[in-house]
Formats: sequence, C-alpha cells, structure tokens
Amino acid sequence: MSIKINFKNNITKRNSANLVLFTDEKFNTSTIKRFISSSEYSYIADLLKISDLKKNLFVFELNSKKNIVLVSVKKGLKNFDIENLGAEFYRRINHGKNSEYVMNTESITGNYSDFIGYFLHGIKLKSYQFNKYKTKKETRLISINVIGNKNKSSVQNQLKFKALEEGTFYTRDLVSEPGNVLHPDEYVKRITSLKKYGLKINIFDNKKLKKLGMNALLGVGQGSVKGSYLVTIEWNGAKNNSKPLAFVGKGVCFDTGGYSLKPAKFMEDMTYDMAGSATVVGLMKNLALRKAKINVVGVVGLVENMVSGNAQRPGDIVKSYSGKTIEILNTDAEGRLVLADALTYTEKKFKPKFMIDLATLTGAIIVSLGSEYAGLFSNDEKLSKQLLEAGEKVEEKLWRMPLHKNYDKLINSKNADMQNINYVGGAGSTTAAQFLQRFILNKTPWAHLDIAGMAFSKYGGALNSGGATGFGVRLLNKLIEDNYE
Repeated sequence: MSIKINFKNNITKRNSANLVLFTDEKFNTSTIKRFISSSEYSYIADLLKISDLKKNLFVFELNSKKNIVLVSVKKGLKNFDIENLGAEFYRRINHGKNSEYVMNTESITGNYSDFIGYFLHGIKLKSYQFNKYKTKKETRLISINVIGNKNKSSVQNQLKFKALEEGTFYTRDLVSEPGNVLHPDEYVKRITSLKKYGLKINIFDNKKLKKLGMNALLGVGQGSVKGSYLVTIEWNGAKNNSKPLAFVGKGVCFDTGGYSLKPAKFMEDMTYDMAGSATVVGLMKNLALRKAKINVVGVVGLVENMVSGNAQRPGDIVKSYSGKTIEILNTDAEGRLVLADALTYTEKKFKPKFMIDLATLTGAIIVSLGSEYAGLFSNDEKLSKQLLEAGEKVEEKLWRMPLHKNYDKLINSKNADMQNINYVGGAGSTTAAQFLQRFILNKTPWAHLDIAGMAFSKYGGALNSGGATGFGVRLLNKLIEDNYE
C-alpha cells in the first residue's frame, strides 16, 4: 500500500468521491455546511445527534462510492497530537480498494501553525510497511488531494517533513532487514551509498581497527566470518568550522550472545540489535536531505556476535582503544564493548560539543520502563534537559536514570581495569551506563540512550504499524532544530 499526496487549488465534483472535512471539538457542522449538499448535511447532522462526540473522527458512508470523513480539531492540540490524529485517520481508511480522498483545508478550525503538514506527516509515518520479502505485495494506492490554502505547509516545511520521513523510513528499513541480508559487510555498502547526499564517509575495517587498537570492538566480532567496522559519517552544514555534534550507535547486526548464548525463544529478534546505529544513519540522511545548518558526525560500530572456534570467551581480557583493560565475564554484554571504543575515538578525533550514544543495550531497561520510555543517562544537566524536552515534543519519551560513583564498584575487576557485567545483580542498565562513562576521557557532555524497549514494537504504536519504529530520528532532529541551528 502506498500514499500519494497532491496539493491542488481546486477539485471537480467528478473526483470528489471521498471528502475529508474538519470541525471543532464539538463537531459543529455549521463550519462544513458550504462544502456539502443539503441532503448530505442533514444526514450527517442527524447521525451526530446520536454519536459519541468524544471521538476524534467519524467516517460517514453516504453510498457505495462516497464517504465523508469528519475530523475533530480540538483546542490546545500539540504537534504530536495532530500527527497522531493523522495516523488515526489513516488507520480508519486503510481498507478496501484503491481510494481517492479530497481533503479540504478551508474547513480547519483553530489557530494552528501548519496543521495540515503535521496531519499528513502522521499519515505517512503510520503508513510505513516493510514487505520487501513478500511474494504477493499489496498494490493499493490511497490518493489524497489537498485543496485550499488554510494551514497549507510552506515549500520549506514540506521538504523538512519529507526529509524526516525518509530518514525515519531508512532507519526502519535497516532495522527490519534480516541478519542474513544486513550483515556488517552489506551494512557498510548501504552507508557508503549515502555519499550522494553530500555526506563524508570513512570506513575502518578489521585491519585498520587492529592498527588503531580497537580490541574491545574487534573482540565482539571475531567469531564471525563477516568483517567488523567502525564507520564515520560527517555532515558539514555550518559555514564555520564549529565543533560538531556527535551521535554514536551500536550496530550489532545479529547477536547470538556468543558463548554466553541467548535462549532460543525470541533470538530471531536479535536482528534488531543494530537499531542504535540505524537511528544514527537515518538521522544523518535526514540532516543531509534538509540541508541542516550544523556540523554533525555520526559514528557506528558494526559487528556480528557469533559462536565459532574463534569467538571471544568468557574470561578473556582485552585492551580497549582508550588503553583501559576489560575482563569479559559475559559475551552477551557485547554492545558496551563496541560503544566503548567508538565513544573514545569520537571524542578524541572530533572533539565534539557533546556525544549522544544510542543502543539496544539492556533487557533491564525494559524491566524498568517497558515500551513507553527510553532510558536516559547523562553526565550533563543541560543536555539532559534538552533531550527530555525534545522527546516530549515529538512523543519519543525519555526517562532520566541515575549515574553515581557508588555503582562503579559493581563493575570493578580483580584481573583488569573493569569487567563488562555486574555479577552481584541489579541495576543492569545503570552499571552498563557506568561502564560507558569510563570511556568519556575528557569530560565531554555525554548522554546514553538505552532504546531496547523502543526500537521495535510487536503490536504497533501511534505512528507505526508494528516492527521497527525508527525511534530516535525525530527526537534527535528536534534536539538539533530547537537548540543548535
């Protein structure tokens, strides 16, 4: 199924089979009277008298060929409320044969800036499907003809929405790919293809990583026949040479757990363990497409955590890029090893204003927050506040979690500088974040987002239909828009 949106000055009656109109929160029909016939008006008015007016929208079937959709525009709607309203509209019309709708923006009530832009954005986000491997694909088309100039998106805003959609969809596509297709070697090729958008991309393969001393990252991937990589993606959109913002992503393309083998149940979901990196890649594509006026670098560590005769063992000790040594007590605590080297390299190489890493890092964060919030850990109050506010604005919510020196004793090792898990038990997400913090060497403002509960959804959410969510792209784009451009 695909969505086609056309902006038109007017529409003929011949093409207006299905009509979308907007009313106030009380479904006051006087505002729509001039757009429909007297018989249609009477029919709708009578039905509304016996309807639950707390609903957001109604679909009135006038005959087999014509529906009128009535959408309530309530007072005080935030932008994400409008997006959710668009998603609900899509859910209600997503059935039957190919459909054409005329959306009359002149009927919109209330004083909203770009109402229709956010409404259509919600429709597009909700409509995403990953059906690449289905032999019988749905070929339906929903065509929406937008008429009227009220609340019409400017050309600039339309481009921003399109860039954000493409960035989010690219993230969803990457996360949705099976592990036999999107292994590290293939992932690198797809990132490289983004050069055409003006992104500067550097690739560090096994040989280069070994020379740099990134043994924490390499150790995770050494059991795989596929390569391990660190990839940097730069967007230089500022006119000056200002320090970049840095985003770092965990890219474990498939995670068996290594010799600390995961249980068979739900192991297939571990193809999603690269979602943090996918968010970074999707964000960088979005920024390039909308020509963001900011310098940004994305860094992703790409590996497979497999079992083989060459795989890392519990009890191994590795020396990280920072020079610090790590005792591997559990090979399934691998994401933090990848991020450790990636964070230190990013800080040393790019000297960014701040670093934000994203990772499906711990199951413990799901125990704590479920699938409603991502966990936020940070060493900086200003950055934390900015992230929390951005999350609220796009409804990609974060919850601040603790960092404290008292947790450090739980990851101290007798045999190395630190161990990669807390064997005592408890505080699994916090001790993982404490581990990462040890690799921020120069006190750079830093935040860690544990998105394990948010990167994919079994049942679907407000703006997705299940599967990969693309969580983080809209959040980080909002952070940049509001604070750094």
